[in-house]
Amino acid sequence: MDLNLMVTLLVLLRERSVSRAAERLHLGQPAISAALARLRELFGDELLVRAGRDMLPTVKALELEAALTPALQHIQSTLFAPAVFDPATAERTFTLGMTDWVEVWLMPRLFARLQQLAPGVHIAVRPSDPFQGTAMLEKDEMDLGVSRFVDGPAWQKKQILRTIGYSCIYDRKLVPTKNAISLQQYIAHAHLLVTYRSALQGIADHALTELGLKRNIRYTTTRFSTMPGILQQSPAIATVPEVLARYWHKQLGLHISPVPVELPQFTVEMIWHAKRDADPALTWLRGLIQELVASDA
Repeated sequence: MDLNLMVTLLVLLRERSVSRAAERLHLGQPAISAALARLRELFGDELLVRAGRDMLPTVKALELEAALTPALQHIQSTLFAPAVFDPATAERTFTLGMTDWVEVWLMPRLFARLQQLAPGVHIAVRPSDPFQGTAMLEKDEMDLGVSRFVDGPAWQKKQILRTIGYSCIYDRKLVPTKNAISLQQYIAHAHLLVTYRSALQGIADHALTELGLKRNIRYTTTRFSTMPGILQQSPAIATVPEVLARYWHKQLGLHISPVPVELPQFTVEMIWHAKRDADPALTWLRGLIQELVASDA
């Protein structure tokens, strides 16, 4: 069965003329006449009979028109209608890849917003780090990465969310300061460091080395989540993304101070696979995340 024949039949029934049908379909009259002959043979019916200058449909043709019109309209809408995502009614699970500090900073607000706008949406967060993003996308282990990531291949789409600096975070009862922490105090106290590849130095150490200085790193981990508990019980300092430091200050009462050595800023971004670039649901979620991050500036 050639579906093009069904389209030709419907146009013939609407126009009731081979010449007008040929004009509508941008075909020659011989092609339309040949198609009509095939349709007559297929259905064992004349379908259209000559009546003066026009052609009139047979009963069989009218039955076919009534049945085929909605069917072909449905096919057309399925193939060509723009995909839409209605968050209020959608049932969808998104898998997000994040470092734990991004999850601590972003997810409380994102989840609350999703509960309001998209109650049927589920979120699954998987741990990621700057070096895992490309592999996780390639293996479909996440729909969207939200963190700091190294550059990936051409199919890896990226959208920068914001530029972030660093702050010192500590308990002022254990690390007493009048105002900002001094470079001397920074060097004197113990430090906590998050490292993803077993490195024993971080970005602050490279800056200190250029000054001929060294800090006292006493604790390394792959996660930020243990730091507040340690800082509340030990006279130690952590150098963390400024948005996370602000969150811990607000929620836990830890003190914030500028880093007493100049450090470069970094970008937080969203990454996704190009094959999901036209996914309306993922596009909506990216927009929501971008809105939340902008409101936290």
